[in-house]
Amino acid sequence: MPQVMEFKLPDLGEGLTEAEIVRWLVAVGDVVAIDQPVVEVETAKAMVEVPCPYGGVVTARFGEEGTELPVGAPLITVAVGASSLPEAPAAQAAEAEGSGNVPRPLIGYGEDHSRPARRRRVRPVTAAVSAPVVVAPVAPAAPVVSAGPVPVISPLVRKLAKDGGVDLRALKGSGPEGLILRADVEAALAALRAPEPAPAAPVAPVAPAVAAQGERIPFKGVRGAVAEKLSRSRREIPDATCWVDADATELMAARAAMNAVGGPKISVLALLARICTAALAKYPELNSTVDLAAKEIVRLPSVHLGFAAQTERGLVVPVVRDAQHRNPESLSAEFARLTEIARAGKLAPADLTGGTFTLNNYGVFGVDGSTPIINHPEAAMLGVGRIIDKPWVHEGQLAVRKVVQLSLTFDHRVCDGGTAGGFLRYVADCVESPAVLLRSL
Repeated sequence: MPQVMEFKLPDLGEGLTEAEIVRWLVAVGDVVAIDQPVVEVETAKAMVEVPCPYGGVVTARFGEEGTELPVGAPLITVAVGASSLPEAPAAQAAEAEGSGNVPRPLIGYGEDHSRPARRRRVRPVTAAVSAPVVVAPVAPAAPVVSAGPVPVISPLVRKLAKDGGVDLRALKGSGPEGLILRADVEAALAALRAPEPAPAAPVAPVAPAVAAQGERIPFKGVRGAVAEKLSRSRREIPDATCWVDADATELMAARAAMNAVGGPKISVLALLARICTAALAKYPELNSTVDLAAKEIVRLPSVHLGFAAQTERGLVVPVVRDAQHRNPESLSAEFARLTEIARAGKLAPADLTGGTFTLNNYGVFGVDGSTPIINHPEAAMLGVGRIIDKPWVHEGQLAVRKVVQLSLTFDHRVCDGGTAGGFLRYVADCVESPAVLLRSL
């Protein structure tokens, strides 16, 4: 006899405790293969397609689209091992290896979601179901499965009937084998309601009372994650900010010369990132984190450089791994790749965690300066304003130069102002004279 297995929402990444159902990829009665994506969810970090570790027939789905579920909550139930159902190739391979129906670890989490996800949907020939129905759990001792939805009234339909005063015993279900669907209960509720009389004259619409109190936007998804991280940063980190104006004329000229020789274009952000990695090699205190439990400062061996990227879902901070080993061309390519994935909403949770230092180019918004909030649990963030023509004293003469404001927010627990000032001055010197950077390459 087939066994009905319950698949729960897995842990999708570091620090994630819930996810919102965006789109179901399967329906009750569908045949699914092992590791086939069954639902698309949105976490506080990314959009993720969740694969199911079981192959068989979907007998129940838990949660409507838009519902937020905690990690560990049931997602679907699947009847596995039914001999009368066609098996997916992955399931046949697992059986050939002797794995049978034993669950195996989920695969695919933390991978590059810029590649198209595998998706296979095969529907058995059954009567159409007018609305998704969640079925009651089946006892493992005597599991039952059919090629279509199990003819059991779902808890959702039962509650809908109870709340509306509908006697289920008096209803004739329109689903397979007389299954009572939500549509049946809603039709009965509509029949019970007396028609409302039409107004004698047009009535001006009245705004709801909540409108007078302002719009309420829940803290969830990306906005909720950002709010929590920034609040925690302010609570835990005694931060300080220092800033300096720098003449970026030579840096922009160097970039133009690099791009003139052909090949991939070098971005300003990539040049600033390379300057940052060189500065962190000189001032490693700023590439660290604080372990409050152990009362220790942990200096980190690699620079995993986060950079702020604005998307339709809000501000996200993808991370470039081992940035200290990359040249400007490699950094430009990685920034472009991660930005494209971020704007498509396909960043994996692993792409958004583990940063050790953040570079924030808010100059793209036409802003000159800012006092950035540290991206917890990092120790520092460098903010870069717009590069704009300004009057500047150059070689003793007043001239129009390309000037940028640089601001460094740092955790005062990991270093004093002298270290932070030294870091920022070195960055400014490299911006003003790129030849300074060549000494450390």
